[in-house]
Formats: sequence, C-alpha cells, structure tokens
Amino acid sequence: MAKADIRIKGRSYSVACAPGQEARLIALSRQLDARIEDISKAVGNIGDDRLLLIAGLALLDELDAAHQAQAAAAGPDIERAAQALNNAAAQIESLAARIEEEK
Repeated sequence: MAKADIRIKGRSYSVACAPGQEARLIALSRQLDARIEDISKAVGNIGDDRLLLIAGLALLDELDAAHQAQAAAAGPDIERAAQALNNAAAQIESLAARIEEEK
C-alpha cells in the first residue's frame, strides 16, 4: 500500500492509497482544499467540521447533478435504440409472415 502526503486547511495528513495513485490523491486533495477555502471565505469561521460537511455535501450535489444530466442525455439514445429494435422486430415478423405464405 502506498501513501500520499496531503494538506487540508493547513494540516498535513498521510493517506494510504493504491500504488500509482499518489499523484491523483494529491491533486484531489488540492481541489478539496480549494473548495473548503472558497466555502470558508463565503460563510466565515464556522469550524472545520462544518466546513468539511458543507464541502462534502456540495461535492455530492455536483456529482448527483452530473449523474442526472448524464442519464437525461442518455435517455433519447435509449429511446432511439428501443425504437430501432422494435422496427427490426416488425421487419423480421413481416419477413417471417411472407415466408410462411410462400410455403
């Protein structure tokens, strides 16, 4: 198990991670630290626990919105695929009926 040394709100943490993931974890921690700093500037001194809570909720809200947008974007594709399958099934049934008639 590898370790990455990160800093959040001026505090250092050593976090275990999969080998090769250290740089990604450090980059993510910098993004989190920046987000916490932005929240801190917006709401003032509310304590580290609440800042982390708000940052976590904000990130989950963004993730949920991204998932919803992705699902909405995929919706028309799924509908088109379903329609194409229905059309193909109708054509196959029509061909099968013609073959039966010719017998």
